[in-house]
Amino acid sequence: MSASSASSVSSAPYVRRKGTVGPARPAPCGPPATGALPHPAGPRLLTGWGRTAPTGARVLRPRTRDEAVAALRSCGARGGIARGLGRSYGDAAQNAGGTVLDTTALDRVLALDAVTGTVTCEAGVSLHRLMTVLLPLGWFVPVTPGTRYVTVGGAIGADIHGKNHHISGSFTRHVRSMDLLTADGQVRTLTPGSELFDATCGGMGLTGLILSATFDLLPVETSVMSVDTERLPDLDTLLATLTATDHRYRYSVAWIDLLARGTAAGRAVLTRGDHAPLSALEGASGRLARAARREPLAFRPGRLPPPPRTLPDGLLRAGTVGAFNKFWYHKAPLRRRGELQRLASFFHPLDGLPHWNRIYGGTGFVQWQCVVPHEADDALRRVVRLLSRRSCPSFLAVLKRFGAAGPGWLSFPTEGWTLALDIPAGLPGLDGFLDRLDEEIAAAGGRLYLAKDARMRPELLTAMYPRLDDFRALRAEVDPRGLFTSDLARRLAL
Repeated sequence: MSASSASSVSSAPYVRRKGTVGPARPAPCGPPATGALPHPAGPRLLTGWGRTAPTGARVLRPRTRDEAVAALRSCGARGGIARGLGRSYGDAAQNAGGTVLDTTALDRVLALDAVTGTVTCEAGVSLHRLMTVLLPLGWFVPVTPGTRYVTVGGAIGADIHGKNHHISGSFTRHVRSMDLLTADGQVRTLTPGSELFDATCGGMGLTGLILSATFDLLPVETSVMSVDTERLPDLDTLLATLTATDHRYRYSVAWIDLLARGTAAGRAVLTRGDHAPLSALEGASGRLARAARREPLAFRPGRLPPPPRTLPDGLLRAGTVGAFNKFWYHKAPLRRRGELQRLASFFHPLDGLPHWNRIYGGTGFVQWQCVVPHEADDALRRVVRLLSRRSCPSFLAVLKRFGAAGPGWLSFPTEGWTLALDIPAGLPGLDGFLDRLDEEIAAAGGRLYLAKDARMRPELLTAMYPRLDDFRALRAEVDPRGLFTSDLARRLAL
């Protein structure tokens, strides 16, 4: 998208097709900018997606840039932090006793170049909404995590990664520019290579409020995935298979049975694939193939009824999760090639169950994700053995292979192996056990994902994030009063 075309659509969204420029259907937006303070939703008790450590904050929902500036000026001594759709698992989007800036009303798609594949949108636009807009035009977001209910601002602030990191890197690698509202009330346009851009990528919202961003898209011919599935007997076989074959696939992820022991420890179901081309639909049988031939780029993800608001604690214990894991492993095919799957099923299976986090009961759950360098795979093996011996009831354990790290100073992905798992928060002795795992990871030159952390000890951060001191120094320069802050920032002294 040229600078001229981007500036010409500052007040209305446009789509460019086949070299012509014309107005697209307007996206929902707020009233004209007035500079007035947005009406607060009142004090609210907030948690992350893990539903642990709730804290109260005043929530403001700005609808325009002027309202965002006014909201920022109204933050008191406890400062403010941005919050999107609340999918950070820990306390990154909480601010006890302070202000939380709900960005979901900043939800306009400002410009879309459907020829070159770039989009400009406000920070509150979700990846789900982008998919509904982009897929019919033959484009897909460059990176998506395990949920599409993430805002663009959150995708940048956490520098999200997906199943394609070994090929495409993290989300911010595809960002061309962003507009950032800093603590002095100024809006700065940041581009890759600048210090503030790199500090904001993965900076957990602590450098300012992201207002909008321009980023590149991925061309696709269909909204269907071509998927290979393979059942592997142990962790060593899984690591060897990923090392030897990952480069052949755009997307790759393995589900791991962390309750299996002995020679079966780390047994896995490996799923790899890519966006199916139109040619893959020709001659394919089945309902999905027939529907895709009629509408190759249709995107209609289904949803199940949500679970009850309150469920008893203890449903997910070692016995029940162990039975599920055994069933899931043996249910998978030994080897299957070229299966057509719906895009939502491949990328976001849990999005089909709204509020799935309720199944952990009132105490919630801890999501723990680490990465260790390839040469430190023995540390990964030790962690898997410890989890197996501890009988941690995790049914959402996944392993992926990361490619090269991006420029973000606090960005999580770095080249190596990443393991993510969920554990019920009420598990006895959990804090001490995870502290031991944290130390194992730090000693191996690895790190934990800040967007998922809810309990890490701050003294491990320096070893995990070598640019931490640079981040703190730049943050002190652009925000000397610490206006942008969060429960995470205070807990870890960011």
